[in-house]
Amino acid sequence: GQMGDTGVISSDHGKIEITDTQKKGEGLFVHSGTVVEGVIKAGDAVALTVDHARRSRLRANHSATHLLHEAMREVLGTHVAQKGSLVAPERLRFDVSHPKPMSAEELKVVEEMANEIVLQNAPVTTRLMSVDDAIAEGAMALFGEKYGDEVRVVSMGTGLHGAKSNKPYSVELCGGTHVSATGQIGLVRILGESAVGAGVRRIEAVTGESAREYLAEQDDRVKTLAASLKVQPSEVLSRVEALMDERRKLEKELADAKRKLAMGGGQGGSADAVREVAGVKFLGKSISGVDPKDLKGLADDGKTSIGSGVVTLIGVSDDGKASAVVAVTPDLV
Repeated sequence: GQMGDTGVISSDHGKIEITDTQKKGEGLFVHSGTVVEGVIKAGDAVALTVDHARRSRLRANHSATHLLHEAMREVLGTHVAQKGSLVAPERLRFDVSHPKPMSAEELKVVEEMANEIVLQNAPVTTRLMSVDDAIAEGAMALFGEKYGDEVRVVSMGTGLHGAKSNKPYSVELCGGTHVSATGQIGLVRILGESAVGAGVRRIEAVTGESAREYLAEQDDRVKTLAASLKVQPSEVLSRVEALMDERRKLEKELADAKRKLAMGGGQGGSADAVREVAGVKFLGKSISGVDPKDLKGLADDGKTSIGSGVVTLIGVSDDGKASAVVAVTPDLV
């Protein structure tokens, strides 16, 4: 899932801007790009310059996927297995097998565990060995992936919890580029979790400078909101909760006022809407601007006001939808 390197291929006669690199088969690396200067010919001696800043971000994001993978296995269970990934310079995306959404608390713990290994600034080691030896050492392999006789094993960090305590934290078969020490990841920040398909969940995250930029943007939003609410940033949540409580109270008062107006206001009040049919009191009204869910409560109010009889209300909501309720007092049932 790691994106290929970009950079420049240059000679004495021209320059190619490389936008992607891909491995095709055994030992064939395809460079895709555009000639931006001069002419490049077959047989020219050229120099290859990799965009090292971009590669560093790719390394950090790739190593972070390994840490997140292991953290999810510890938090959710060993059934978690990689189902796909995207390692880009700006962000990472990681798909795993898991039957249900991750809770906010699970995401928090996964992120914390990954960052514990980042803070260790532990060396990231790579070793070549046989597949059998790698699996015997506990290295994770991708199901369905074809491996040669010799594989590359990437290890990083020391476990701090449970069965992993004081043991190698993440050990995986991997051919991609990685940081040389976990501290170079800087910071892992999970942006969100979503469903990809049945039994597959997707984690999206950022690291390093992208994580710093994301947190700075979040901080700016909180400060802007605090200024609008005229409170300190630490008081934003309590102020928003107070405003929501106040809104609910006002909405209830407004609904009560509408009910009173609907049943007792208008032309002559509810008394003028009551007539007798075959010796039974009948209250019928058409009410505008009422929520359908409030009609039953209004009908109950109508039954109380007439004492004995039948109440029929037709309501038309603000969006033009009509609904009707018919209520009968207990003595007539």
